[in-house]
Amino acid sequence: MSHIEVGSIVKGKVTGIQPYGVFVELDEEMQGLVHISEISHEFVKSIKDYVNVGDEIIVKVLSIDPQTKRASLSMRAVEERQGKKRKRHVKVKMSLNPGFNTLKEKLQEWIEQSKKEDLSK
Repeated sequence: MSHIEVGSIVKGKVTGIQPYGVFVELDEEMQGLVHISEISHEFVKSIKDYVNVGDEIIVKVLSIDPQTKRASLSMRAVEERQGKKRKRHVKVKMSLNPGFNTLKEKLQEWIEQSKKEDLSK
């Protein structure tokens, strides 16, 4: 009999990915599903940005159906607890380099040019 209980934090292995969620093997007797809404607090466009088949992940057990031995799981509940995000893709941070300064300098010139063209019409 499985020792996993509702509310526990456990490690599982990703066995499958569908557009709606991630299938996770918790132990020899129990499997679960992390619904796409339980992956992250952020909008999840692609589940593969967060996990791949074969990954070991940490999840919180939300509910268990004892007859089917299937669990409802959450990755985002663990994010709250650990205070960190598991997102894999990198956010690009734009910095103001000389190319942007040139654009800033030209902007006023373009505004003046646009005003002159509007007046001539």
